Amino acid sequence: MNSEAAITVEDLTVAYGEKPVLWDVDLTVPSGVLMAIIGPNGAGKTTLIKAVLDLVNTAAGQVLIYGESYQKQRRLVGYVPQRGSVDWDFPTNVKDVVMMGRYGALGWLKRPGRQERDMALAALEKVGMSRYAERQISQLSGGQQQRVFLARALVQDALVYLMDEPFQGVDATTERAIVSLLQELRAQGRTVVVVHHDLQTVPEYFDWTALLNVRLIASGPVQEVFTEENLRLTYGGRVSFLRHGEPNGAPEAEKRTGERGI
Repeated sequence: MNSEAAITVEDLTVAYGEKPVLWDVDLTVPSGVLMAIIGPNGAGKTTLIKAVLDLVNTAAGQVLIYGESYQKQRRLVGYVPQRGSVDWDFPTNVKDVVMMGRYGALGWLKRPGRQERDMALAALEKVGMSRYAERQISQLSGGQQQRVFLARALVQDALVYLMDEPFQGVDATTERAIVSLLQELRAQGRTVVVVHHDLQTVPEYFDWTALLNVRLIASGPVQEVFTEENLRLTYGGRVSFLRHGEPNGAPEAEKRTGERGI
């Protein structure tokens, strides 16, 4: 693991109008971890991802990628947005969507060539979508669309990946495939940060977590911070599903679906 932090968030505050969505957040994401950002609806999880990507205005604080601003390091960062935020009726095919992931390296004036097509096809093969390369994206199922977006992120060959609810609305087979891919990226030394809503799978899927509810409640290795006390602080005492005797009070189950949060 690289000793330098992949992401450093310092004194970050974001407000929409008069309402603070993130308040004085300090967060360090070490290089080479697979991290879940968890918290209730409206906790600021998506806003935190967007702040790292410089997609929202901040009231205070800063975000650094390997010690530099996102604008200087943007080629090191891959992004998978919420599937529901994308216009899937746009008339383009799967291969072309994936090749869009190379535009950051090419620049918008240079057209993708054979190398970019080969990279796109290799990424589609990795996510089990190579046979759909020429299909219109509007013809895909939700899980297939999510795999295409993962392939687009893969061709960026990033060091840091930010993913906003990549498991939302996918079937069990696709979820297992995504988890395997994320764990493979971590094994390669990449840093993967995932907005996640299913508390039951946090200990199984991730090695690092951040618990957020406008303020940062806790962050660190899952086995240290994913505790009953921290979950109650994060969810306002609404965590009533803990199984007696589970290590660190790890939750038995919670399925929070349909989060679009802030």
